[in-house]
Amino acid sequence: MDTRCISSGPSVMPPWTLMEFMGWGDLGIYGEPSRETPNLDRMAAEGMLFPNFYSANPLCSPSRAALLTGRLPIRNGFYTTNRHARNAYTPQEIVGGIPDQEHVLPELLKEAGYVSKIVGKWHLGHRPRFHPLKHGFDEWFGSPNCHFGPYDNRARPNIPVYRDWEMVGRYYEEFPINLKTGEANLTQVYLQEALDFIKRQQAAQRPFFLYWAIDATHAPVYASRPFLGTSQRGRYGDAVREIDNSVGKILSLLQDLRISENTFVFFTSDNGAALISAPNQGGSNGPFLCGKQTTFEGGMREPAIAWWPGRIPAGRVSHQLGSIMDLFTTSLSLAGLAPPSDRVIDGLDLLPVMLGGQLTDRPIFYYRGDTLMAVTLGQYKAHFWTWTNSWEEFRQGIDFCPGQNVSGVTTHTQEEHTKLPLIFHLGRDPGERFPLSFASTEYLDVLQRVTPVVQQHQKTLIPGQPQLNVCDRAVMNWAPPGCEKLGKCLTPPESTPKKCSWPH
Repeated sequence: MDTRCISSGPSVMPPWTLMEFMGWGDLGIYGEPSRETPNLDRMAAEGMLFPNFYSANPLCSPSRAALLTGRLPIRNGFYTTNRHARNAYTPQEIVGGIPDQEHVLPELLKEAGYVSKIVGKWHLGHRPRFHPLKHGFDEWFGSPNCHFGPYDNRARPNIPVYRDWEMVGRYYEEFPINLKTGEANLTQVYLQEALDFIKRQQAAQRPFFLYWAIDATHAPVYASRPFLGTSQRGRYGDAVREIDNSVGKILSLLQDLRISENTFVFFTSDNGAALISAPNQGGSNGPFLCGKQTTFEGGMREPAIAWWPGRIPAGRVSHQLGSIMDLFTTSLSLAGLAPPSDRVIDGLDLLPVMLGGQLTDRPIFYYRGDTLMAVTLGQYKAHFWTWTNSWEEFRQGIDFCPGQNVSGVTTHTQEEHTKLPLIFHLGRDPGERFPLSFASTEYLDVLQRVTPVVQQHQKTLIPGQPQLNVCDRAVMNWAPPGCEKLGKCLTPPESTPKKCSWPH
């Protein structure tokens, strides 16, 4: 999940929230029947709802890299060329990370005097050169990787938790997660970090950027004791309720400090809900097809709410095609800064949309690894490749589209449609179940519109150096900075770099 706040003293500051794996259908405002997200629903009622908002990738790390650079993962290097159309991310054996030449949002916000903090998961590389404080953030409390584990610290180390430059413990050790009950107080710890940061910056009258990137809805799902067993939706619902409660407390603090009218807050997710983890540890993507790992709507369309009292008119719904990359450009605009002019920036400035209701015609590109899988233009979506996951995985019980088989659409082999793409009208058919007839006038008209957009994109595309090709057990979190003080340093194995294996 991603909550981002950008705030300034007398003018404007951005807080944000980025939710890990929260699906489009998990919020009451989008129709979730148990209505267990009153604070997020209120945030939408007081701000603007985006029903057509997209991630830049159906997986966490590339999506977060796109959010903080305003650029597609194929441009910023967060993809793999090891195999065709494979999703890749940053497990702790990954060698790569966010490239030095990429302009990360908090680096640019420094030009306007902003103080920046990340709370939660970084996920853009864990080796020292990729540390968030080397890429513009002033403070960090959280982890570089997912909270998988527990590990034995011999074959694989537990993931460290950092405060700024140094680790302060490890998951399942100083920061316990009870896999049996799902109990962990991490969301409460992350909430207090956020509240404390906001209070300190307001007291000092400094503009701030808060990136609240918590991960309670990422399997293994967790919640603190007061929330466990309180949801109609099982453990996943417990985690969602705690996150909703936390967002409410952040918004209330901004109002109590009387800075809400100077603070832009945006809530969204980094990819669709992981249906493979359902029902107890997975969310809902509403009416959309499939989930995380896929470039169907369920993997890429995200909940999105903008809140800025006194500036964004309350209770509005915008049908602008939005992207997580737009938060980069919009945040710079809020701070009075222009985006970098020496590279392609894929994000739009959403301020004209939010403040004046203006709509901009733009395509949404859906990549899986190095491959353009689909594009949406207006209400039409064209698939050039379809693939859920391999037959081998599917037969082992790995299913990214449980109960959603659509003949010829959800495929377990990579199917090419570049000459005659499968085209859907997402207004009439948001579940991508009924492709337009190839012989219809509507299909031919859409194809004539889509083809030059895709050709221009591919003609001018300059891919970044792929960062997610090489893995090495020696680079895992054996001895992070600060481990000596805690007696937590582990001996790494011999370095044996090899190509990473990406099955999806």
